[in-house]
Amino acid sequence: MSKLAVLMYHHISADKSEGLTISAECLEQQLAHLASHGYKTHHLKDLYNRKKLKSKKNVVITFDDVYVSQLELAYPLLKKYGLKATFFAPLSFIGKKDNWNTATLEIMTVAQLRSMDSSIIELGFHSFYHKKYHELTFEDIEEDTRLCKKFVSENSLEMSPVVAYPYGKYPRDKDRKITFFKQLQKHGFVYGLRIGNRLNTYPFKNPFEIQRIDVKGNYSLRTFKRKLRFGKLFG
Repeated sequence: MSKLAVLMYHHISADKSEGLTISAECLEQQLAHLASHGYKTHHLKDLYNRKKLKSKKNVVITFDDVYVSQLELAYPLLKKYGLKATFFAPLSFIGKKDNWNTATLEIMTVAQLRSMDSSIIELGFHSFYHKKYHELTFEDIEEDTRLCKKFVSENSLEMSPVVAYPYGKYPRDKDRKITFFKQLQKHGFVYGLRIGNRLNTYPFKNPFEIQRIDVKGNYSLRTFKRKLRFGKLFG
């Protein structure tokens, strides 16, 4: 079995780098490291039926919330270094601002989402309303999912059947968790991503509890390298 790091990014800034915001300079250092050290990047859709990873160094790069800053600052860097990434979209906020958070950061429009090369950027789901799944009833989750599918159909968006849970939250009680995962499967979802800050074994032991490493803006390149190799071990 292989080890697979799944990295999680959010807003990109021209100069600020702290918390969930990372500067373009820091991001480029990290992407340059991946490219220069032979890491193979994967879209999640490419892993569905793959039994093993051919490369010894593998990583999935993900960005939550489809901020305009990702289009303007991250996308060109991904192209520059020949890397793939998955952008997770909270669909009710497309073309608006991040009202669940700062209410100041711009979210991409449908046209902007379509403008990105699908060989570089894979689009995934980040719910419709960006609410915590573990606080919703199953009826609420069903409606949220229905609205996601409706939005994608009406706007002819190409999206993979993968979902990143807002805030990394999902039902943790055993019975509710089983029901939640079955609900996702019923709607055709293949993978669900949490946080967890640990490396995954591949093939995934549980495809609806894929763990991601949140990359903080204040991480040095040395810390990034350690997180990439060891996950939560180094905090």
